[in-house]
Amino acid sequence: MLLYTLKKLAYLILSLWILITVTFFMMKAIPGDPFTTEHAVPEEIMLNLRRHYHLTDPLPVQYLHYLKGVVTWDLGPSFKYKTRTVNEIIAQGFPVSAMLGAEALLIALVVGLALGVVAAVNHNRWQDYSAMLIAVIGISIPSFLLAAFFQYFFAIKLRWLPVARWGSFSQSILPACSLAAMPCAFIARLTRSSMLEVLVQDYIKTAKSKGLGPYATVFRHALRNAILPVLTYLGPLITNILTGSFIVERIYGVPGLGQWFVTSVMNRDYTVIMGMTVFYGAILLVAVFLVDIGYSLLDPRIKFGDAPHVVRS
Repeated sequence: MLLYTLKKLAYLILSLWILITVTFFMMKAIPGDPFTTEHAVPEEIMLNLRRHYHLTDPLPVQYLHYLKGVVTWDLGPSFKYKTRTVNEIIAQGFPVSAMLGAEALLIALVVGLALGVVAAVNHNRWQDYSAMLIAVIGISIPSFLLAAFFQYFFAIKLRWLPVARWGSFSQSILPACSLAAMPCAFIARLTRSSMLEVLVQDYIKTAKSKGLGPYATVFRHALRNAILPVLTYLGPLITNILTGSFIVERIYGVPGLGQWFVTSVMNRDYTVIMGMTVFYGAILLVAVFLVDIGYSLLDPRIKFGDAPHVVRS
């Protein structure tokens, strides 16, 4: 277990270094720089600005300087917001995005698992068809379109919830539901297909023959094994919800990292774009790492050696 964990940590660090390197050189390959859009600025001032931010240094020097900053968690200043650093922007916006993402993740897990279990237990019945219809709708409709529909229907027409802004629980419901729709649909489909496979296993039939009730059979035995594919999906899901919130946050006026990221792309604010990309990449890699380790907590049949493998009965 220890050897496997150390290998995973090494892969995590290597993957993060590759992400930092690719992000840096891709940003440098874009024509122009953050000061290209400046108007009526003398050439001397423009040159001094580029020198101040090390944009006139050779590319390898810029790369090493940025790599050192990432290692020491100093992501540099924002080129467009002269009084702000990337660290300050992340510290201000990420708690809001994390709160919204956690609420969306909770909704997706609870509703998705419930729909998947109901569909599997009532296979080929109206409950199954209804749950999968909801899942198809959730996958088919983009989150930004769903967000606009929620605003129109629940906020403008019914006046149940606020249209936008952030500050109270009621203002978080619509953006959280908009973000949760697609992952909820994926979780429902994963849970249904996995539950259908588990429910025909011999140990489930044995549990039923011993007089175990439907609730205990489904939730104590079947769901515990069927949830493993959902656990695999949780790693990318956490980051997808956070990065998917970029557009939703703009629509609902949520002061999270989404608005900063979109604005930085429009302004060619290199340090903010690279800093947020590395930050979200690190979250994804850590989430996948924790999911890999968490397998053994749900299924003791999973053993760790040089590589994880499942001992099948």
